[in-house]
Amino acid sequence: MSVVNRRNKIQIVREFKSNESLLSGNSMGIYFDFIDKHKIIIHFKPLNEVFSKEVFISKSGLLVNFERDLIDEDDIEYALDVMSLFNKYPQFVLTHRDEVVKVQQVIHLLKAEFYNDEASYIMLKTLLKVLLLHLIRYQNNNFLKQDLHQKRVFKFLELMETHFLNETNAEFYANTIGISVKRLNQILKEKLNLTAKQIINQRQITEAKRVLIKSNISTKELAFKLGFDSVSSFSRFFK
Repeated sequence: MSVVNRRNKIQIVREFKSNESLLSGNSMGIYFDFIDKHKIIIHFKPLNEVFSKEVFISKSGLLVNFERDLIDEDDIEYALDVMSLFNKYPQFVLTHRDEVVKVQQVIHLLKAEFYNDEASYIMLKTLLKVLLLHLIRYQNNNFLKQDLHQKRVFKFLELMETHFLNETNAEFYANTIGISVKRLNQILKEKLNLTAKQIINQRQITEAKRVLIKSNISTKELAFKLGFDSVSSFSRFFK
């Protein structure tokens, strides 16, 4: 992958001053605020969101921002773990010495590869995956029990990742979780500022873009793959 294309997929920003420098709404961001050698505050930007203003107070941090399809190219379990990492809490703090050192080491390798004129896309993707897997492990080790609403958000996201090609109505997800559609939408609006249908639609759009880029599938085949009954209805939706 060329340098230009590579940097459309992943970026590292040392002086992160505003949300305007993010790749896109479909990107996921992690801001590492290095307080001292024993403490890192880690802020997460899930899909379709922006960082809170408190992130820009720090002058010593580093942004790692990447497009969603970098995780979609791997297995579904990994993608779900990453989605959970970004949606659990907006931030968490690392203070355990070994965890801080390990994260710093991986970030150092990722930065070195990113700024290398002959950087490898595969190497960048692999180092990013190593970093995310470490964060998933540390977050699971450090966080308290999630509240009930947050658990329902995770359950919806897990179900949606597995079933969005065949189940596009909120009723399926609400019934599976065991709550009403109205209550599901209230919880999702509170936690993610989107309704179930909006989240499903965004996931379909992401998948459509990924498939169009990665394969020679026709528009008609893609429309039916995503559950549309006609090309015209898919075209109206995509526009």
